[in-house]
Amino acid sequence: MATLRKRGDKWHVQVRRSGISKTKSFSHKSDAQAWARKIEREIDTGDMQIAKEMSKPETVEQLLQRYIHEVTAKKRGAEAEKYRINNIIRQFNSALPITAVRSDHFARYRDKRLLQVSGSSVHRELSLLRHCFEVARREWGLPIKQNPVADVTMQETARARTRRATDAELELLRSHCTHQMLWQIITIAIETGMRRGEIINVHWDHIDWELMTLHIPTTKNGHPRTIPLTETAVETFQAMPKTDDRVFPMSGNAVRLAWERLKKKAGIEDLRFHDLRHEAVSRFFEMGLSVPEVALISGHRDLRMLHRYTHLKPEKVALKLRSI
Repeated sequence: MATLRKRGDKWHVQVRRSGISKTKSFSHKSDAQAWARKIEREIDTGDMQIAKEMSKPETVEQLLQRYIHEVTAKKRGAEAEKYRINNIIRQFNSALPITAVRSDHFARYRDKRLLQVSGSSVHRELSLLRHCFEVARREWGLPIKQNPVADVTMQETARARTRRATDAELELLRSHCTHQMLWQIITIAIETGMRRGEIINVHWDHIDWELMTLHIPTTKNGHPRTIPLTETAVETFQAMPKTDDRVFPMSGNAVRLAWERLKKKAGIEDLRFHDLRHEAVSRFFEMGLSVPEVALISGHRDLRMLHRYTHLKPEKVALKLRSI
């Protein structure tokens, strides 16, 4: 089905069908619609020459769309990356031919985006663009002599986040939380260091009640892990009604929205759900667990990354020193 967009005084039309993508701009909407119907008929008739010609991206947008279908679709975070790419398409002059785009186009794009979003967001977008052009150049045999994003200076990423939830903030969240399942999810996040997506994908048969462990088959880094459970985590799981195969039958977006509403009610700012993972990892170290033990729970394979999640409270360390 064709997609029409009005950009300035031009009508931009894109036809995507049977894995083929074709884009063109017209001054009149009727011309764009007629062209789209013609292209769809040609694809449907199976004209191989046309299909072959159209499968070759001509513009930056077509290149990014192919990247979505052939590269992004195979990733675990496909939906998030697809959203990011479509946003790039809207923000960048994506009607430029891939043979004409230059480094300065992306440098200007970088500067514009830095006025709109954080440096780390711009860094991710440029990294994505660079990889897209590298795949096109090296693997797809497209007429790109040099990667136009390779020479663009990347914005330095922000320092590792050190935010932890204070006891007072957790008490505020608990006292204002009227969504029982949300509070149970928050509790599990603090007790296990699991990511939001991992928590909502816990199934009852993943829990070993005898050994007090939880198997996590699908993780961000692709490596399954089995973690030990604290008594509080076990009690929280046991308190949940078995109404579904999943322990917490909520979508990630529903959890996100409920979390944002709860923070607003509690009057807490600058606390992300992912900060609860920071809190959990830091607590594990404060309990005296070793680096390998914490890595077993958190799933970190790179200990340097694990260090970024560790923000010990000096007063806790002081207490430990006095007890030695």
